[in-house]
Amino acid sequence: MSAYPQSRRVRAVAAAAVVVALAAGCSDANSKNNSSKGGAGASGVLTLGKPDGPQTNNSNPFLATSAAATLGYRVMVYEPLAMTNRIKPADKAKPWLATDWKWESNFTKVTFTLDSRAKWADGKPLTADDVAFTFNLLKEHKALNADGVPYDGVAVQGKQVVLTFKSSQFVNQNKIIQQYIVPKHIWASIKDPETFPNRTPVGSGPYQLKSFTPQTTTLTATPDYWKGETKVKELRYTAYNDNSAATTALATGKVEWSFVFMPNYKQLYIAKDPKNYKLWFPSGLGIHGLWFNTTRKPFDNPALRKAMAMVVDRNAIYVQAESTLYPEITNPTGIPLPAGDSFLAPEYKSATTKPDVAGAKKILSEAGFKLDGGVLKDPSGKAVTLTFTDPAGWNDYITGLSIIKDNIKQLGIDAKVKTQTADAWGADVANGNFDATLHWTNSGATPYDMYQNIMDGALLQPIGKPSQTGNFGRFNSPEATKALKDFANATDDATRTAAMNSLQKVMVDQVPMIPTAAAPIGAEYSTKNWVGWPTEANPYAPPQHTQPTALEIVLNLKPAK
Repeated sequence: MSAYPQSRRVRAVAAAAVVVALAAGCSDANSKNNSSKGGAGASGVLTLGKPDGPQTNNSNPFLATSAAATLGYRVMVYEPLAMTNRIKPADKAKPWLATDWKWESNFTKVTFTLDSRAKWADGKPLTADDVAFTFNLLKEHKALNADGVPYDGVAVQGKQVVLTFKSSQFVNQNKIIQQYIVPKHIWASIKDPETFPNRTPVGSGPYQLKSFTPQTTTLTATPDYWKGETKVKELRYTAYNDNSAATTALATGKVEWSFVFMPNYKQLYIAKDPKNYKLWFPSGLGIHGLWFNTTRKPFDNPALRKAMAMVVDRNAIYVQAESTLYPEITNPTGIPLPAGDSFLAPEYKSATTKPDVAGAKKILSEAGFKLDGGVLKDPSGKAVTLTFTDPAGWNDYITGLSIIKDNIKQLGIDAKVKTQTADAWGADVANGNFDATLHWTNSGATPYDMYQNIMDGALLQPIGKPSQTGNFGRFNSPEATKALKDFANATDDATRTAAMNSLQKVMVDQVPMIPTAAAPIGAEYSTKNWVGWPTEANPYAPPQHTQPTALEIVLNLKPAK
């Protein structure tokens, strides 16, 4: 389960149990919280955990691979201009650093009015210059521009900041207003912000970094946070090696908030404390899927990718790998249903993902592939083999890969599964160093964000240069890039519909990624020490703690009586 904006996915993991030793150097409050009594709301400590393994000390909020992004604590240190709710994307965003914002001229101009109360944790005022500096930083350093927003004009007009664009930002509205803002008086002197580890982060949010170890990161409340006092005085993020360890921590109360995949959540978690242990997994329009490195032969051949997609058993993944926790993907466009029903192109409304081995073999034969002694050989006569990679311990993904491995064996394709540390895997995905890997996509108010994450040529980076924002498979399709651009720049619904239909056709015919499951934005949490969590009855934010709205959740929490 994981991260904004991107999202991050529910980095459903799980597997062998190696409980990570809790970090040395914890505060007294933290030590108390490690007791069998679990987290201690009375002491003001809230414990969080994720199965991401040891982390490297990096709090750069712009880098998707930093510890701040992976564990999710960047959202407690840095704040956005406004707060949106991804499970209710049609709702108006809530003012945050900006009290108001106004879009003009078909979303090519936006003016922000800043909250005059806002200030940095070091006491300096947060000004329009800081906001303008941040957007200029993203404009000058594409590696930091996680959403690939084409920033153009950036101007300060008194206490307002005016951004102008050469094209409509209809699809990027939420990304722009949710951008983390950094202080100019610190970042202006950084020579290389793209590699800056930012080990003493200063933000405007209610928390500051107190200590960092590869296993545990502790944040402490800023005494004079500009929006007022917080009930949660300390946040401690523990990185567990795998889902099993994180699940055990949740079940024993050592961790109070997490998003981790559990093969039998009712027995492993809920039953341990039915009164207080809760789980809520709302979904958006993001998905999980098998990303191909489309620059590597023979996976640069769309016929091979399509044939593989035609034999993957999504229902087996839904039942065996995802334990029915994540909704099943039933349409080859990858659009989760029924949420995405209204976006389906006419030709795909009745399409299914039911495995079709005979059809897949026919496509391979027509593309020049041959089955020789049970081994599939590409048109050059070379046997088709590949390596699947994902972090060790992410059981949902590892199980999913095993299912896919068995499925494609029917085509004569031999695959092996290689596991890595989450850190190494994240770097390999960003650099394009993989054959195929299960990964998640972004999500948004429409399927645009999902497809843009997978296919946008504007995000394309050469192999070896990190892609922080998507298109990890280096999919180079001018057709898809144009359709994404058309959708983004459209001024009417008919144009958007035509572009969305084109994107679905590219997804089905060229298969840059095989969709395997819908991506919920869920979490497990305990009401034993803290109350005020979002619920299905009060969905003020998605519960996942790596989302920007996690800050809103923490500010909403109060000690349980």
